[in-house]
Amino acid sequence: MPVPNQSGELRYQSGFCNDFASESLPGALPPAQNSPQKAPYGLYAEQLSGTAFTAPRAHNRRSWLYRIRPGAMHHAFEKIDNRLLSSGPFNQVAAPPNQLRWNPLPIPAADAPTNFIDGLITVAGNGDPASQVGIAIHLYTANCSMQDRFFYDADGELLIVPQQGRLLARTEMGELEVAPGEILVIPRGVRFQMVLPDGVARGYVCENYGAAFQLPELGPIGSNGLANARDFLAPVAAFEEREGEFQLVAKFGGQLWAARIDHSPLDVVAWHGNYTPYKYDLSRFNTINTVSYDHPDPSIFTVLTSASDTPGTANVDFVIFPPRWMVAENTFRPPWFHRNVMSEYMGLVHGAYDAKADGFAPGGGSLHNCMSGHGPDAATFDKASNAALAPHRIDNTMAFMFESRYLIHPTRYALDTPHLQKDYLQCWHGLKKHFNGQP
Repeated sequence: MPVPNQSGELRYQSGFCNDFASESLPGALPPAQNSPQKAPYGLYAEQLSGTAFTAPRAHNRRSWLYRIRPGAMHHAFEKIDNRLLSSGPFNQVAAPPNQLRWNPLPIPAADAPTNFIDGLITVAGNGDPASQVGIAIHLYTANCSMQDRFFYDADGELLIVPQQGRLLARTEMGELEVAPGEILVIPRGVRFQMVLPDGVARGYVCENYGAAFQLPELGPIGSNGLANARDFLAPVAAFEEREGEFQLVAKFGGQLWAARIDHSPLDVVAWHGNYTPYKYDLSRFNTINTVSYDHPDPSIFTVLTSASDTPGTANVDFVIFPPRWMVAENTFRPPWFHRNVMSEYMGLVHGAYDAKADGFAPGGGSLHNCMSGHGPDAATFDKASNAALAPHRIDNTMAFMFESRYLIHPTRYALDTPHLQKDYLQCWHGLKKHFNGQP
């Protein structure tokens, strides 16, 4: 069970990918200088490696787990229905260069119980989990908790962005609760169970096949700014000793597989290492903005980045557009009209996005692929062109972007669903011709 503090709330450890150590029973974690032949309490020692053994020390990720039963104890996996969950290569349909936008998905009806795993729907992606390159973008809608069912993703790490309803992730290393406005990252291979404290939930998932997410380098910004390592929270050890008939679901090679297991896999009594789930409150982000002229590139709002084999060009960046002051002289305030070699999927947690007057709703999404033009709609352009150039506070908003160097291919579902806005391109058709041949 979770380890509470005196207020009854979950406890966390602070830091980004620190070498944490946690135990839920005193003495369950062997001292580093004396690793015994037999682990305390009759536990099994198991190493969970998120990188190759020979990865450079600065990038090597692994944790030692001291558990009641080793992770190998389960029955054979058998393939199960993927429903609308898919993985690369994303070649179901040709990716159009059109700008695309979707309305939010509805919460499942009460007479159709849907947990977090069953409620995952893939809308787009690139690369291939087998080659450990690229991403998949999923949406989730759920109206019940996972009961006697556990999950792990061998294909990639999961960056989860709740939009409606809290999530309580019960993981091998302990429990993490996240609400809209926070994010949750569950590393590749970590087993977990998702509970819905509010009964329903909706949000976004970036399944990262590539290099694990890291904090971006700050460069000329200096030693402070953007997301600070101290604001990331990891769980403390909290084990479950429970036997019965359970199901362990794995996402492996782009497919879903299920195995019978006679005990809860959340039976880690103690652990140490730097390969762990973590959460982050997006309101802690230290926004850097211009105070002179021009709108900064969205890279200045990067929370986490997954590197590709080309320095400075990400497999995927996770970027946010939080509440902030806009202070600049003699310039256009919303994002400029733009064409980009990178491909961008955007979502909205709450509020409104400052480059769109309407049509971009919380829970919805948009896709602007490589070199597809995008920017403020007609109403936003007219408003921004005539606004007084005084300090302006953008408030009550939280938009985000998954930005990738690779073309993001929509799935067949995404192009066929009635939630696709057929008239999205109309938002730019109202832009008037102002050219008059005069300087």
